[in-house]
Amino acid sequence: MEVPGAGYVVLALLVALFGALAIRYARRLVTVVRVLRRGVRAEGRCVRVEGEPYGRSDARRHVFAFRTADGGRVEFEDLASWSTVEGTPVTVTYDPRDPAGTATVAGRGSWSPVLQALALAAGCTLGALGFAVLLYAEISGGNR
Repeated sequence: MEVPGAGYVVLALLVALFGALAIRYARRLVTVVRVLRRGVRAEGRCVRVEGEPYGRSDARRHVFAFRTADGGRVEFEDLASWSTVEGTPVTVTYDPRDPAGTATVAGRGSWSPVLQALALAAGCTLGALGFAVLLYAEISGGNR
């Protein structure tokens, strides 16, 4: 049994999902650029590398920690290379007004945080545009 209009709903949801992700990563890109230009640098370390539960994937989450200028300890998650292990020293850049929300790893041995955010924003934008084109083709019946 086919539900009428289900294809439209699925495509619209995919456009919305990828569009929201594109906006999120574009905002992160703006934040990273601002912090790299005007932020404070601090020495940090990778404090945890977490894998997916039950070994379902080889994806890893890298958690870093650093101390702010006023002595507060901040932990944040960021993208990192496979060679980053627990205890790896890193350079962190952050905005003192919001250290946890703006911190990024900004040192040698990892991809540029600007390129990371740019790649994610561009990929999600292309995904949203691709699904939008498919949705338009479905709605218009492919007649052009």
